[in-house]
Amino acid sequence: MRKALYILGTLNDHDVDWLSEAGTTRLLEPGELVIKEGRPVDTLFIVLEGELLVFSGIMEIARLPAGEIVGEISFVDARPPSASVKAAIKSSVLGIPAEVLRAKLAKDSNFASRFYRAVAVFLADRLRHTTSRFGYGSAKQDGASVASTDEVNPELHDSLDQAAARFDKLLRGIAARSAG
Repeated sequence: MRKALYILGTLNDHDVDWLSEAGTTRLLEPGELVIKEGRPVDTLFIVLEGELLVFSGIMEIARLPAGEIVGEISFVDARPPSASVKAAIKSSVLGIPAEVLRAKLAKDSNFASRFYRAVAVFLADRLRHTTSRFGYGSAKQDGASVASTDEVNPELHDSLDQAAARFDKLLRGIAARSAG
């Protein structure tokens, strides 16, 4: 849920309401693809329930539980994805069409600023984690120990509870929309 913490911790309540209203819920069966390696991504997905599997060829790269976000990199890099994503188990996602999100980003500069900052902070964290995982750099820099790659960015500590509350709000908004 780390990616969701970066995104939902940076967005505000109005932004989360907009995501809930702009998106549509999609139920996924195990094995159903949501992103295909090499094909343009036309939707940003938020995992509501279940688990998605990120893979390239036959190699599993990651498992994404509820709260994770998929497809966000396509908003900062126009190249097609280098991995595929499918449902590992029965899952549900909220899909926000790329053209709708791009229109919102173009029209609302405050939202765009928060969205792109969240993606940048997340990608920086991912790079640190990847660098550490492959053994680049040392365990110490200038005599001080480097923070564990499992630690959340200190800038986000204050927004963790708020991010979790926003995810719950997103789920409630979707449930209310489905019921009404």
